[in-house]
Amino acid sequence: MASTLFTKMLLGQRLIHPYSFLTHQPQILSSLFSKRLFCIRAVPVSAYTSQNIKTTGWAPCMASSSVGRRATYSTQSVSTNEPVVSVDWLYDNLKEPDIKVLDASWYMPDEQRNPIQEYQVAHIPGALFFDVDGIADRTTKLPHMLPSEEAFAAAVSALGIENKDDLVVYDGKGLFSAARVWWMFRVFGHDRVWVLDGGLPRWRASGYDVESSASSDAILKASAASEAIEKVYKGQTVGPLTFQTKFQPHLVWNIDQVKKNIEDKTHQHIDARSKPRFDGAVQEPRKGIRSGHVPGSKCIPFAQLLDSSQTSCGTGVTACILALGLHRLGKSDVAVYDGSWTEWGAQSDTLVDTS
Repeated sequence: MASTLFTKMLLGQRLIHPYSFLTHQPQILSSLFSKRLFCIRAVPVSAYTSQNIKTTGWAPCMASSSVGRRATYSTQSVSTNEPVVSVDWLYDNLKEPDIKVLDASWYMPDEQRNPIQEYQVAHIPGALFFDVDGIADRTTKLPHMLPSEEAFAAAVSALGIENKDDLVVYDGKGLFSAARVWWMFRVFGHDRVWVLDGGLPRWRASGYDVESSASSDAILKASAASEAIEKVYKGQTVGPLTFQTKFQPHLVWNIDQVKKNIEDKTHQHIDARSKPRFDGAVQEPRKGIRSGHVPGSKCIPFAQLLDSSQTSCGTGVTACILALGLHRLGKSDVAVYDGSWTEWGAQSDTLVDTS
């Protein structure tokens, strides 16, 4: 059986280089390659800029974004083994007909930032808005869980996305919620998707233009995507589909699989939260959630792979960053536990260990 890593992390931190958290301590992730893995999503809460992250000797295959350099790749030259592209590459390929750019910005509630309003003020020219909270399962109270295949197909079709499209996803923090959307498309069988290194902050810092659109076609499409999701879950007919899904079950686990793994021990569970939360030494930030960790877990705090970060866990975004990083190191079968600690810690019948 192929190795899998369960990783679902909540949003909340500004990560500029998707490869920087790997290169800070690459041996941590490299040491996992001999094991079958799954990880709980973690939520970093501190702000990040490109100046916060150390430079190292590791060289990204397609992610160099030094100002003044220009990529010379065609869209077909981009490998799906390298899930990151630079702002220079995107600038040179932005007008390619089969490239669609998605603004997948999402922010923690306590940040008091509105992603759709920020999109309207400034976004990469031609970018569509992907609503992380909106394109989600409407049958659960857990935040932004994966929608059904039918719902996802309806929503992205409403955005005008087709299976032939090459997708580049970015967010307003640098690298945060974009990794979640990268993972979502891969779960539904679309591998030609990349994350923009540094996101909108690096795009703007590199001197590239942004556009505003208080009432644009993209806003109408975002509304149409939300309406399509609602119709699917209400059993109503939706418009014609331009995107067909092909679900990849090995990339996502549910709570029953995690429970079974405690007994079977076929996969290594990796918890990306902070050590105090993993140990149960501090209370969870969400009410009604127990402290501690899944029995048999190993704690690899996301903060250890970065500089000066604080990490927590909850609803499943930053674990996707870990999945993205492992993908860059050649481990493309990384899976995410979609319910994460928000689900596990709230259940009365799930086992919880503390140190």
